Amino acid sequence: MMGYGFIRWQISQISIMRTFSIRYSFAQRFRVKASDAYNWCTDYDSKDIGLMGMDGKRNVLRISKDTIILTDTYYKGRERISKKKLVRLNPERFSWTNTHLAGPIKYSQFLYEIVPEGKNSSRLEFTGLQIEYKEKIISQRKVATLASKLKREDSHSWKLLARAMEKDLIK
Repeated sequence: MMGYGFIRWQISQISIMRTFSIRYSFAQRFRVKASDAYNWCTDYDSKDIGLMGMDGKRNVLRISKDTIILTDTYYKGRERISKKKLVRLNPERFSWTNTHLAGPIKYSQFLYEIVPEGKNSSRLEFTGLQIEYKEKIISQRKVATLASKLKREDSHSWKLLARAMEKDLIK
């Protein structure tokens, strides 16, 4: 039959990703005054990944006085993970935000505020607003379990950072 052809359609399985918001928070005390803690925390450099106990590297691109792009690449087991983050600084409030632009938790946002506690001490108030992408619906119980796990992991990293900060700043 002239003019007629057969079109072969290939149908691939389409996976629909569902998003889940996971909110968690914690506080980390520092034995340094708030301004020193803020300055130390927001002085990003390539060695930061190691201070958090991870194997990887960080690229720091300063866009302006109060805006930084961080590109972190690290390993979790054999898996290589890359994250691109937008950091906005608010030095008047000793606070900053970290918004994920690319990576496994894209569009997640993390809020940090250093609160003075007397003359020579302070604490970090951390709030994580993480977006998880899953193929299947997960229960509220699973969301709560993930929140606990994230809180445990991030607070552990901040314990390591607090030790490093105090080692650098307390003479």
